[in-house]
Amino acid sequence: MFRVVIPARYGSSRFPGKPLVEIAGRPLLAWVYARAAAAGAAEVLIATDDARIAALGAALGASVVMTRADHPSGTDRIAEVAAQRAWDDATIVVNLQGDEPLMPVTLLRQVAAMLDAHPAAAIATVATPILAPEEFLDPNVVKVVTDPTGRALYFSRAPIPWDRDAGEVPARDAGGAGDGAGATASAGVGRRWSAGRRHIGLYAYRVGALRRLAAFAPTPLETLERLEQLRALEHGMEIRVLEASEPPGADVNTPADLARVAAALAASGAPGG
Repeated sequence: MFRVVIPARYGSSRFPGKPLVEIAGRPLLAWVYARAAAAGAAEVLIATDDARIAALGAALGASVVMTRADHPSGTDRIAEVAAQRAWDDATIVVNLQGDEPLMPVTLLRQVAAMLDAHPAAAIATVATPILAPEEFLDPNVVKVVTDPTGRALYFSRAPIPWDRDAGEVPARDAGGAGDGAGATASAGVGRRWSAGRRHIGLYAYRVGALRRLAAFAPTPLETLERLEQLRALEHGMEIRVLEASEPPGADVNTPADLARVAAALAASGAPGG
């Protein structure tokens, strides 16, 4: 059995108050909580530092845990929840980000089951095939490579793996694809991008590993790539990566995402609607 924690803070730099914004007739956090509640977890908690978000969570019937305001990441916030609740080291907790209203319920179950099946693993996560060369070149798309058993070797914003015979990585259009530079870069990649996989930011942790991870200082590779999961790899922690059973829908990062996600929610018949 596993638990789900939804870290939700009010003070997002790109989108303040994001958990409370209305989307398709309900607050964003309500959609995310409904996804988590449908996963069959032993417990679903909302972790926040804001009274407004806590009030919404209570109105949804959720268990709400008030946490410190100075956490640099959702992982640190979940570690505080685990400490407050005195969960033992073997407990499996799934981190569902509070801006993922279209995360398939099956993936929450999938990462928890994967971690349970691999006792030596500290973390489990998911990946999907990269479907276009533009994704492969996009530094906002995190790529992952694994060994043949699914153990993560590295995560990067760079296009990995890269065929050595392909030459240099083509320059990506920094100003958008409108001037044709993006098309040129894509043509240069050819079909070599098809070996890449896109990492999806859904994690299951063992609580013991979560405590260790939160106690470590940021590491050199993590700082360079701005990818927190590299901290775990740099400290020798095993991360298991599995192919997502279905692709996740779009998340909400900026106000510009609202209309697109609202339309997807209406079309999907998402739980909570």
